[in-house]
Amino acid sequence: MNVRKATDEDADQIVRIFHDTVHTVNLGDYTREQVDAWSPEMPEPEAWTSHRLCTRSTFVADDKGILAGFGELDRDGHIDGFYCHHQYQRQGVGSALLHRIEQEAISAGLRRLFTEASITARPFFAAHGFVVLKQQIVVRRHVELKNFLMEKQLQADTSH
Repeated sequence: MNVRKATDEDADQIVRIFHDTVHTVNLGDYTREQVDAWSPEMPEPEAWTSHRLCTRSTFVADDKGILAGFGELDRDGHIDGFYCHHQYQRQGVGSALLHRIEQEAISAGLRRLFTEASITARPFFAAHGFVVLKQQIVVRRHVELKNFLMEKQLQADTSH
């Protein structure tokens, strides 16, 4: 598994991972109405590229040409999107992606990472040192979804 920066050519697989993960993995913690509001249809890869890939650092876990997951890091330390393909759950993909994001953040001089973790993702982020700051309700297409504002303080690697 190779974790690398995403390219425009990855957009097709990234949008599929996002949509499919919401509708399979997250369906375990959210209702059908909620996941339909979260991702009503497959996003357009071109729109994803212009609105997301071009505005933040996106990393992908590449399994010999098949993307197993992706994670996005904004310049302020915000992890916006973080999704692993349903067939790659609990295989270290998320951990590898998060490790790469943490390396990037430290290199950029960031002192903390933060995210709005879903009910599903909260245990993963907690296991990796994130703490819940508050529970939130967000509204997507007039439907309420619960998530958790979480953060992790970073420490520069002084071993080098």
